[in-house]
Amino acid sequence: MIEAKLAEIARQYDALQRELGRPETATDPAALRRLGKELARIEPVVEAYRRLEATRAELAGARQVRDSASDEELRLLARDEIARLEAQEERLTEELKVLLLPRDPNDERDVIMEIRAGAGGEEAALFAAELLRMYLRYAERHHFSTEILALNETGIGGVKEAIVQISGDGAYSRLKFEGGVHRVQRIPATESGGRIHTSTATVVVMPRADEVEVEIDEERDLRIEVKRSSGPGGQSVNTTDSAVRITHLPTGLVVEIQDEKSQHKNKAKALAVLRSRLYELELARQREADSAARRSMVGAGDRAEKIRTYNFPQDRVTDHRIGLDLHNLPGVMDGDLDRLIDALITTDQAERLQTYVESAEAVAS
Repeated sequence: MIEAKLAEIARQYDALQRELGRPETATDPAALRRLGKELARIEPVVEAYRRLEATRAELAGARQVRDSASDEELRLLARDEIARLEAQEERLTEELKVLLLPRDPNDERDVIMEIRAGAGGEEAALFAAELLRMYLRYAERHHFSTEILALNETGIGGVKEAIVQISGDGAYSRLKFEGGVHRVQRIPATESGGRIHTSTATVVVMPRADEVEVEIDEERDLRIEVKRSSGPGGQSVNTTDSAVRITHLPTGLVVEIQDEKSQHKNKAKALAVLRSRLYELELARQREADSAARRSMVGAGDRAEKIRTYNFPQDRVTDHRIGLDLHNLPGVMDGDLDRLIDALITTDQAERLQTYVESAEAVAS
């Protein structure tokens, strides 16, 4: 079954290549984008499949030498080559199983991330500010662009709430497992007794939804309020009524965005956040109906789930979903998250592969 699927994907790839080479395609930007995107999606599968075919051809040749050569030294060399090629065949087969897993259709989307201080008062707000910086630095390392849509700060540099858009190829695929409760253990700067405190912050990660995907009837579904923007401590940011508060009446969701200049810009940003929240609600309903997703160890970013602890006295970060401990906490807080994120992605792939194999075996039986 897998072999037939791989052969069909290879035929699709060759057909797309031929279409891309047609003169009329070169003058059609929309067709170029569509073909380029589709080719990029299946190219890793085709490349791995063709490496597997080449390996199997070499393997057949090596086995023939082993079975027919009269020279003992030549047969020994062939056996060594067979061992190497069999290991390579197994590795490529496993790689292809992962590549053939159904992709999350949201993986290539931009991200809207919300960070909120939780339990712990001012220390929680300071931790939320550090998480915001951590993700901004991670985005910078990966050449993602960022835009802070909303920022509610405290007087000493903490963050009560931040909403940031992170844009770039595969942004959601890299950040989608960051949603949940993050916990910090350390001695706060304001603690005179040297006691370790525990504080929390909540991170929500949503794929950015397009306007056409989430239709909103502004007249019927929304209550839009405009007021004067304010900053930390209540001081006025400007003298115009630019802050926008939008309530989605069917769900009760509320989004408030304030900008130094433009009411229209605030409204556009608030609608973008609202669409992504509504889209995420629909995704959550779909996940709830999917037993495989419910079983996932990695999970889908439940807002109440404690996912990670940052222990400063022990210079350790622990991801509780996969039992992973890492050190160099200052590096992690500076955006060096790839070891954590790669481990989460690998675990998710392994779980989905196990589900895929179980389903295939059930069909076969």
